[in-house]
Amino acid sequence: MLFGRRKKNPIKLADKGVMEWKYATCSYCSVGCSIEIGLNSEGRAVTTRGVGGADVNRGKLCIKGLSEAQIFEASGRGSEPLIRGKIFEPWQSCAWDEALDKTADEFKRIQEKYGRDAVAVVSTGQIMTEEFYTLGKLVRGVIGTNNYDGNTTLCMASAVSGYKRSFGSDGPPGCYDDFEHTECLLAFGSNLPEQHPIIYWRLKEALDKRKFPVIVVDPRVTMFAQFADIHLAITPGTDLVLLNALAHVILDEGLQDVEYLEQHCNGFAQMRELVQLYNPVYAAKICGIDEDTIRNVARLYAKADSAMSIWTMGINQSTHGSDGVCAINNLNLITGNMGKPGGTSLSITGQCNAMGTREWSSCSGLPGYRQLENENHRKEVAAVWGVDPALFPSERGLAQTDIFPAIEAGEIKALWLVATNPMTSMANSPRIRKTLEKLEFCVVQDSYQDAESVQYAHVFLPGAVWAEKEGCFTNTERRVNITRASQPPFAQSKPDGWIFTQLARRWQRGRAMQWAETPEQTFEEMKRLSCADGVNSPGANGSPRMLDISGMTYDKIERARGLQWPFRESDAQQGKVVGTARLYSDGEFQFPDGKARLLALPYIENNELPCGDFPFWLNSGRVVEHFHTRTKTGKIGNCNKFSPTAYMEINPDAAAEQGVEHMQYVRLVSRRGDAIVLAQLTQRVPYNMVFIPFHFHECVNRLSLGLLDPHSRQPAFKQSAVRIEACDQAEAARTNAAMRTF
Repeated sequence: MLFGRRKKNPIKLADKGVMEWKYATCSYCSVGCSIEIGLNSEGRAVTTRGVGGADVNRGKLCIKGLSEAQIFEASGRGSEPLIRGKIFEPWQSCAWDEALDKTADEFKRIQEKYGRDAVAVVSTGQIMTEEFYTLGKLVRGVIGTNNYDGNTTLCMASAVSGYKRSFGSDGPPGCYDDFEHTECLLAFGSNLPEQHPIIYWRLKEALDKRKFPVIVVDPRVTMFAQFADIHLAITPGTDLVLLNALAHVILDEGLQDVEYLEQHCNGFAQMRELVQLYNPVYAAKICGIDEDTIRNVARLYAKADSAMSIWTMGINQSTHGSDGVCAINNLNLITGNMGKPGGTSLSITGQCNAMGTREWSSCSGLPGYRQLENENHRKEVAAVWGVDPALFPSERGLAQTDIFPAIEAGEIKALWLVATNPMTSMANSPRIRKTLEKLEFCVVQDSYQDAESVQYAHVFLPGAVWAEKEGCFTNTERRVNITRASQPPFAQSKPDGWIFTQLARRWQRGRAMQWAETPEQTFEEMKRLSCADGVNSPGANGSPRMLDISGMTYDKIERARGLQWPFRESDAQQGKVVGTARLYSDGEFQFPDGKARLLALPYIENNELPCGDFPFWLNSGRVVEHFHTRTKTGKIGNCNKFSPTAYMEINPDAAAEQGVEHMQYVRLVSRRGDAIVLAQLTQRVPYNMVFIPFHFHECVNRLSLGLLDPHSRQPAFKQSAVRIEACDQAEAARTNAAMRTF
């Protein structure tokens, strides 16, 4: 007898008149799915499909990828440059030259009056890698401000910081294929089925072949937690305590990999001394996981022949985010789970090209993981760009989360936002709103004119979207994949790379520099900077540079459906057709002595805790239908239909005490502001917590606190406190509808 799907009629896809398919990489999350865009007889994108021969997604796409063709002609697209004298005044259409002249003139005026760093630039994780490289060349080599960062500070900065502190360099060391080999998976603050559905499908494929324990650490009963073998419902913000306790058990019971520790790690004595303080009895009182469960999980992980840890924002978005990442790395190092199949410490990135901005944008350093602090690195880049190395600062400037307080303090007078929307994405949005009003000049470059931050701009530059241009993305597992242009830019919008090069020529220094005419030419320049060829320095430990793409070409990338770096010219010469799956397989790390660092990481309680006035934890996260601030998915039929409005999950027992009914509007109040949400009663959240999707501008960041991690400067979006108040239902419905129309 047949059951389930086999008994049903097969799915039939409507014929949309596709005449040609164009290859691309999905522009949503960091999974990096290979995708084809279907064009009709008029050359318009009408549908998408997954690419069956691609190793990442093997033909699969989530709801966002399946509906991605709709973003090209969605409402709100920026059709022409706009300009105005003051914010909130009516916009005036203008030519591109006028908009770029105005932008350059204002930047020059402000720098001459207040200093070079009075101009700040905040970029994104969603433009092409070649565009990131070009923007960095413009900001570092022409404009010259040191206050330059990407919005990836809000999601991945703690992972970057943790990798650097533990391994000497950024760069996720593992890959998706590790699911096929691991014997134990430990997931922190990651809800794969909704955040990264295709990675979850890869995990399920592996579990169908052989059984291994899946352990999910999350204060909420997420979909992933429901599917897990063990769910650890941790107290928010205390992951570091749990990780130290796991290390305590492993070392106390002699389950560590002694040989690996001796050969490949430093700092063991100090780390061991610290974790001795975190016995499971003590840790249980802080993190809320009982002592026997802590011991059981530690033994499962340490005794597995290969074990891997994954995490997303649940670790990163904390005042202990960087320490949490280092503690995960500690766990993998002491058990010898690094650089081998199934044994890794793998951060799962948020945006489609957050890795591209980490690698090539020059936000926190210089291209190819070079450091501003390294004089040789500054000279190398200056030589390729044709600028004086003295132009480069000897240390990075302000992170995004420090740029806004600097505006507030009057130190920064001009701001350029590139494909990012801080009015929705930054914590404590009432404060951000007042901050943006203080700017003398603001320019927003975005594909959509109705992004909330455009309200505060003096110039709007319409950028082309996704597959209206050509270039590469890098996904979570360091796979460089390509997007081919499927159609011309919408109306008068332009590719971001074109905007950057045209703006650069408004400076004498920029006119003296060489700028590539095509993305592929830019990629060739990046390849030159990526390798140690006698001109450029080797890696930190004297080995070949890790972030080496010198063996890649656009055609090779497309044929392989993506190549993982390092992929060196020597690899290509030897006929290699796949990239490097894992880093540190040789046990050589990116510190001068080649050894990883084990770190002693004390837990310091500095969360905003629930109290009598604000008795509920406020938790936030993604839902599968939406992406970040909904600039794109909020305009797509099925994505918006299945998740149309801001809501909160609340435990039924807590709801009964508060007098809250299912599908009733309530007002959430924090020390920063308030928000109207629709209540959904569910057992997925504990009694003292509410959960809100973070995608809605009218909601979660009106409430969030956003204390910063001291190492990464990433906000603690997930640790704040709120109370629930009654509100007028008709008024709430009108307010919610009005806020969604912007």
